[in-house]
Amino acid sequence: MTPADRPLRIAVIAPIRYPISEPHAGGLESSIWNQVRSLRKRGHDVVLCAVEGSDYLEGAPPEFVLPRLEWEDPTEATDTTYPEGYLDRAFPALDRAMEYLQSHADEFDIVDNHCLHGLPLTWTDRLGIPMVSTLHTPTLPALLDAHAASGEPRSSFLAVSEHTAAEWRAEGIDSQVVPNAVDVDRWMLGSGGPDLVWFGRLVPEKGAHLAIQAARLTGRRLVLAGRIGDTAYFDEHIAPFLGVDVEYVGALRQPELAALVGRSACALVTPVWEEPFGLVIAEALATGTPVASFDTGGVPEVVGDSTGAGLVPMGDVEALARVAAALAAASDADAGTRADIRRDAVARFSLDRRAADLEAVYRRLVSAVPA
Repeated sequence: MTPADRPLRIAVIAPIRYPISEPHAGGLESSIWNQVRSLRKRGHDVVLCAVEGSDYLEGAPPEFVLPRLEWEDPTEATDTTYPEGYLDRAFPALDRAMEYLQSHADEFDIVDNHCLHGLPLTWTDRLGIPMVSTLHTPTLPALLDAHAASGEPRSSFLAVSEHTAAEWRAEGIDSQVVPNAVDVDRWMLGSGGPDLVWFGRLVPEKGAHLAIQAARLTGRRLVLAGRIGDTAYFDEHIAPFLGVDVEYVGALRQPELAALVGRSACALVTPVWEEPFGLVIAEALATGTPVASFDTGGVPEVVGDSTGAGLVPMGDVEALARVAAALAAASDADAGTRADIRRDAVARFSLDRRAADLEAVYRRLVSAVPA
């Protein structure tokens, strides 16, 4: 085995909010979970730094286990705020993890940073290990400030879509686009069915309340699945409309979620923000289930040329209902349609493709480090 082919020693830094475990808190956590698993499967030595309760922490040093986020009053929980005092524990813990990497630099080839805070970037000029940071979100002031303040910024950047890359490029950070991926061996072809499905984080910017309105216009039942990321939003905009025509089944583990999506007529995707990627689109298409979505952010890149997806202007509920009804009818009429939809998704979103792209990035960065 040549040095260029040897397994890599990779430290993956996860966000500090939620565990990297099933049921996944969101697309970001799902992406990291699958990345660690797929890279280990390809023979690499991957150590995860993540919140307590995460999978794949076996063998990690204690410094890599970050404190769990807990709300004293669960009704106050949101995806954009933290309990009082949590960051006073989380940031020192993350600093200790970075100190461990610095003092054990000879044991790692690359640091793969997915943290949404700027702290890891402040270590790039003194870490002694090349770092690559993935941009999963619209621009974040903390990351921009940390990158600008680094004496000698050494982190390279990846972005999950060209849309996201362009947003960060406008703020002075260039990145290479490496799209998210789906485990197409777990998101299998489904049989379809009569109901519509919406799945994801139940937060205002994901717009599940608009999916409820669109589903009623189609005359089809809607099933909602996902973690409640904003209790006030759920209580006001979702809970009052649950009943015979709208069912909420909670946060499901991947096998149960894939089965639900696969037996649905069409998936509704309703972001009312500049969606950086839209992993739920790729997941639904992998099961052969067509997707009706708002056209925003990186969504068109995920849809691509798929014959199983239709885009409408953001917020246009009537247009979304029309597209969903048409896609569901087309899928019902031709048994081969779902297989065609899945075939395109498998070709574009497999984990092996993404892992190979990441390996190329890692090896390029490692080879650039002076001996």
